[in-house]
Amino acid sequence: MLKLTYTEAGLYLERLDISLEEFVINRMLLSLRSGLSIHIESSRAAFLLTADVVDLLLLKSVMSDRLSNKLSVDRVDDRYVEVCFSGTWISSDLCAEEGTLVTALGDRVEFYLHKLWKISESTLTFAN
Repeated sequence: MLKLTYTEAGLYLERLDISLEEFVINRMLLSLRSGLSIHIESSRAAFLLTADVVDLLLLKSVMSDRLSNKLSVDRVDDRYVEVCFSGTWISSDLCAEEGTLVTALGDRVEFYLHKLWKISESTLTFAN
């Protein structure tokens, strides 16, 4: 499962060894037990990768046809590639800009996307 967390400071992508359903249930239970509100809905998320770290042919080869309606990868310009996917958005309320989007895309795709994101982030950090 991939977990994309949006915060005021930016975003962070994690790969977790837990099912999507188990993660959502755990978040709901945490919310109930702590008395905090929770909002859960189907949604889409996107993040950018630096184009120089992405082998689009390899990435598209690990994506199966069954993911075509759930995941897209498109070149934005010479420098960036956008990864967009659907999943479950979890936040404190309906209008929150901070929250978490979780999705299950399969181990191989998740591993490769997470690896590319880490490389891309280190490239961006090093460049700044």
